[in-house]
Amino acid sequence: MEQARRRRATERAKVFKAMGHPSRMLILEALVDGPKNVGELTELVGSDISTVSKHLTVLKGAGVVLDECRGRSVYYRFNCDCIPSFMNCVDELIRYKAGHLSSVSDSIVP
Repeated sequence: MEQARRRRATERAKVFKAMGHPSRMLILEALVDGPKNVGELTELVGSDISTVSKHLTVLKGAGVVLDECRGRSVYYRFNCDCIPSFMNCVDELIRYKAGHLSSVSDSIVP
């Protein structure tokens, strides 16, 4: 049982690590609107094709995105529909933290 829990924790950490880069978060935000090819993602992220492709490789390796060939283009999409919901959950945490920190700082500042 303990070994299974550790394995699951390791696999979860791989997914979090793959998502834990600002450019990859921009890619994931873009994919909320549907599949995108590397060219579209390059424009949205503001990096060169090589860099965006490397980020996509990391996301794909972690199982976060899937690729699909359409003619001469490769399109990327979420592997799981829960990813946008997870991103919304993170946004809620950020808002909570911002509100909590501002109320704490308000009470500390004379």
